[in-house]
Amino acid sequence: MNAQTMTEKEIQRLTPAEVAVIAQRLEQDDYPNAFASLQDWHLLRRIAFQRPELVEPYMHLLDWEAFDES
Repeated sequence: MNAQTMTEKEIQRLTPAEVAVIAQRLEQDDYPNAFASLQDWHLLRRIAFQRPELVEPYMHLLDWEAFDES
C-alpha cells in the first residue's frame, strides 16, 4: 500500500486489520531506509483524515502537534 497511489475508495475499503499492519510496521521501525517509513506514515495520516475511527488506537504514531492560535 502506498499513500500516493491509494485512492479514496481503497481507503474506504480498508479493514482495521490492514491498518493494524501498517501501524505495526511503524511501531517496529524496521525499514530499509527512512523513505519507506515515511510512506507508511503518510498513508496512516491519510487514513486518519478519511477514516479516523480506524487510526484512533495509533494516533501516537502520527505525532500530532497542538497549535496555539493566540
